[in-house]
Amino acid sequence: MQIHNREKPNRSAQCEESFNHNGNLDVHSLFNCQQCGNSFTHKGSLNKHMRVHSGDEPYTCNQCGKNFSFRGNLKVHMRIHTGEKPYICKQCGKSFSQHVNLESHTRIHTGEKPFTCKHCGKSFSQLGTLNYHMKVHTEKKPFTCHNVHRRIHTMEKFFYLPTVWKQFYS
Repeated sequence: MQIHNREKPNRSAQCEESFNHNGNLDVHSLFNCQQCGNSFTHKGSLNKHMRVHSGDEPYTCNQCGKNFSFRGNLKVHMRIHTGEKPYICKQCGKSFSQHVNLESHTRIHTGEKPFTCKHCGKSFSQLGTLNYHMKVHTEKKPFTCHNVHRRIHTMEKFFYLPTVWKQFYS
């Protein structure tokens, strides 16, 4: 009867919109995480999200026993064991187990450098490379030099100094 008389008794708590079916109201309403403030349109999505905070990891790898909060993460992890690499670069044919790694690799071919240093304007193709670069602008140095030598700092003929390399990278 509500459809025919255009009655919409289900009013949203977030706004003034009303709905003729309670199910439409449920989809419209936002479900907010009390711990971090993220919002979700479905209660089930909020429930899955809560695993991030609770540490619940119901999905277990049957090969190595590693646990995951989400089925999709387990699926990606399984590619380590199977060797599956479904994402293939159209330019060079190199394959990857994750789409994000293919996207990152593609920048080698395109020359795209979307990550820019806010201090000096230098651009990078990888976020990790920008993060490493940022150490140049801080007082923190990634390695302590115990053996002052010009070759070390310029990387000139660095391979002649294996003991120093070992000090820095072990």
